[in-house]
Amino acid sequence: MIKKNVTIVNDAGLHARPAAAMVKLASKYESDFYIHMYGYKVNGKSILGVMTLAAEKGAELELELDGEDEEEALEAIVELIDSGFGEVYEEDEQ
Repeated sequence: MIKKNVTIVNDAGLHARPAAAMVKLASKYESDFYIHMYGYKVNGKSILGVMTLAAEKGAELELELDGEDEEEALEAIVELIDSGFGEVYEEDEQ
C-alpha cells in the first residue's frame, strides 16, 4: 500500500468532469484506490464517492492505492491532478 498527499490546483476544483476523468483513469488499474479528505474516505473508482468530496481549489487529498500496479496508478493519477485535469483558464483582460 502506498499513500501520497496532493493538492487540487484547478480553479473549479473537483467538479463533475475532473471527477469523471479521475475515476475513468483509476479504473484502468487493478489496484484499490481510496481518497481521504477531512476525515472522509471514499472509493476513488466511484464517481458518486469522488463527487461527495466537493474538493475545491487548494483542497488537500490523501491518495491511497493498494495492489500490484499501485505505483503506476499513483503516478498517473497524480499527473492528472497536478495538470489541473487539463482545464485551461484564460486570465481576464482588463
